[in-house]
Amino acid sequence: MAKENTNRVDGQVRAGAIIQAHTIEQLNLTQQAPPAVPWQLPPEPRHFADRTGEQERVLAATSETPEAGGPLVVALSGMGGIGKTALGFQLARSLRRHGRCPDGILHLDLDDLRRDGTVELADALGELTRGLDPDAALPPGYADRRRRYWTASQDKRLVLVLDNARSGAEVLPLLPSSAGGVVIVTSHGRLHDLDGARAVELPLGPLGGEDATGLLRATVSDPRLAADPEAAAELARRCAGLPAALHVAGRWVSRYRNRELSRLIDELTVELDREGVPVVEAVWDAAYAALPPGAARLYRLLPHHPGPVVTVGAAAALLGGGAEAAADALDELDDAGLLLPRPDGRGLHDLIRGHAARRADAAGDDAPAARRRLVRWYRRQAARADLTAAGPRLVVARPPVEEPGLAEAPDVPFASRLDALHWLEREHLALYGCVRIAYEDGLDADAVALCEPLWTHFLDHQHYADVIDAFGLGVAGADRSEDPLAVVRMRCQLARPLWEQRRYAEAAEQLRIAVGRARLLGSSEQERKLRASAVEFRGKLASVQGDWAAAVPDFEAARVEHLAIGNRYGAMLQTYLLGRAALALGDPGRAVALLSEAHREATELGRERMTSRTGFELATALRAAGRPTEAAPLYLAALDGARARRSAADELRVLDALADFHQELGEGDAAAGYRAEADRLRG
Repeated sequence: MAKENTNRVDGQVRAGAIIQAHTIEQLNLTQQAPPAVPWQLPPEPRHFADRTGEQERVLAATSETPEAGGPLVVALSGMGGIGKTALGFQLARSLRRHGRCPDGILHLDLDDLRRDGTVELADALGELTRGLDPDAALPPGYADRRRRYWTASQDKRLVLVLDNARSGAEVLPLLPSSAGGVVIVTSHGRLHDLDGARAVELPLGPLGGEDATGLLRATVSDPRLAADPEAAAELARRCAGLPAALHVAGRWVSRYRNRELSRLIDELTVELDREGVPVVEAVWDAAYAALPPGAARLYRLLPHHPGPVVTVGAAAALLGGGAEAAADALDELDDAGLLLPRPDGRGLHDLIRGHAARRADAAGDDAPAARRRLVRWYRRQAARADLTAAGPRLVVARPPVEEPGLAEAPDVPFASRLDALHWLEREHLALYGCVRIAYEDGLDADAVALCEPLWTHFLDHQHYADVIDAFGLGVAGADRSEDPLAVVRMRCQLARPLWEQRRYAEAAEQLRIAVGRARLLGSSEQERKLRASAVEFRGKLASVQGDWAAAVPDFEAARVEHLAIGNRYGAMLQTYLLGRAALALGDPGRAVALLSEAHREATELGRERMTSRTGFELATALRAAGRPTEAAPLYLAALDGARARRSAADELRVLDALADFHQELGEGDAAAGYRAEADRLRG
């Protein structure tokens, strides 16, 4: 017995030495790489209508930082196209130049997160928290995410630009916790329900005569505007003082450098008198009429793009051609002032989107074909990203239909697994939007196929409102097409985000149907894999509710099925789940045996995520079995793996375990270091 105790103590000493060395290395790396200060603004324009009075008022209001209270709210209101967003960005830049926001600038367009008229605040809080701390571990619920955001923004002097708010109720939950922050909110109408917030209200009207003419002259370098000031003033007046129209008008004038300015004004007047169109509509009509055919067609098709940013590849899909023609068309639209710069690319202004849609109605383009090409281009890219990021895995979508005109559209290059994952995150709004387009247009197989790579994205980025909506459409599409494989797969995928939101009864109902339908499947390898997967999901639902005893039979049944068809990965996954169940049920010896087998298989299969996870669970089982020396290197490898994948949730799990492990070893300082790292991630 004395020898056994001595060996245990020696093992603890060796484990402590291993982890202490690793802790020092990680702390050094952390000190060498401080988090970057966020800057979520587009490049500064060459010209800006100063709105000097508004800028001076905001600078005066932020000249003194209060010791208590919430952030200052600057509420910019006015009609669409009046320049609210541009002024919000300019105010943020001005505050930065005056040293008022050393901790960064965040931007969030609430319309990007609006579903059926309501902003998904949990997703908005997640976006903002990630902006402050890209590696933050985000809890699933609204209340927990709000607390996490408060912690991330505590004591920070930052600027937050919130676009397209419809009420104060959408703004108040997103306010950072620091009194030193400034929140710039844009809205069409005044926000009367900013209860308790320190607010400066700035209702914006159209630009006055001199300011409007000045912006027109600044938009383009054209001597005619200076040579004929009356005509320049008249053109500015016809733009109704709207910056969005003035930019387009300036670019339009520059396209006809050999015509007198007064003649161009007369052309607008004739259109107004003959057609009776609104003033600004005439300006956009003139800019549209000057576009080459390819750019004009792309302009008419862009309202069908569901994302905020349009890439060359997506434009090529809409047009049904190659990259060169699409890039030229985008450049023509940019030169015409019809594209809006965003922090992450170029897109359509909402007012101009409406005009483009009206031009499309008049032109009679084949919009359904363009929408099909767009959906199937995104399907192709998402499938490639999924394969790069997750490797070969079970997919049930029917093969894609060959779409005429899509072969030339360029593919997105994915240099690495992380590159593919980052693309899925950058394009997630377009991808989720394409699921809806596919369902609305009866492209059920495409809706299902898009949901499958979105599963890979969801595992690291929990946009719950989007994913539940998309997977729900996937279920509806699978049911409508009567595809038995898709019915099972989509219901399993929908169940997980439901149970992570603690909607256990809804998840159970999805899995009840999935398991029942799976029993009716045939005996092909794919069908047997899917049947095992449905049973596995039912076991997981039991386990997340703490009923490990009920989960074990499902995991065992799934493992038998995978072994029978020679599916090593599926069998490894069930072995891992059975090992976790044994540990939860108080049998560390059996857990060590099962998890050792799972870890060996995951390593041999080259599955990085599962190698880390099986190693972590094996370390925990070894620790419970009194074998700390063997556990230590597995914990450290799991931590390295989580950080390499930038999986904050997995990193947090390992840090908590290491802190407890150190405490058991009597290494209080090391335990405190890991606990501090965990607290930083958790908030």
